[in-house]
Amino acid sequence: MHAKTMQQQQQLQQLQLQQLQQQQLQQRQQLQQRQQLQQLQQLQQQQLQQQQQQLQQLQQQQLQQLQQLQQQQQLQQLQQLQQQQLQQQLQQQQQLHQLQQQRLQQQQLQQQLQQQQQLQQQQLQQQQLQQQQQLQQLQQQQLQQQQLQQQ
Repeated sequence: MHAKTMQQQQQLQQLQLQQLQQQQLQQRQQLQQRQQLQQLQQLQQQQLQQQQQQLQQLQQQQLQQLQQLQQQQQLQQLQQLQQQQLQQQLQQQQQLHQLQQQRLQQQQLQQQLQQQQQLQQQQLQQQQLQQQQQLQQLQQQQLQQQQLQQQ
């Protein structure tokens, strides 16, 4: 009887030991699962951070592209302005040239007018001279006639 109870106790203890070992195994497995879960969460967080960084980089690139586009537009506007200014300068030069030509024409006209006036004056003077000569001739003729009559 005594040996039998000892054997039963040993069996009981073995059972308890097995149960304990199983519990420990389960606890280990649970711990491993927790660790795996944590690692997974960390991985997800890292991925999320990477995605955020990529998004930020993309946004920065877009901003840079936008700035470049604005600069190009400003440059184009500046070039257009310069072209307009050039055209205006050209027009002004043409106008100045036209003005100079007009002045030249006016000067030529004035010269022609002066020449005509001089010519007219000369002609007038000649006519006056001729008239004086004619008058003198007439007077001489009269004088001769008078002398003839007196004789």
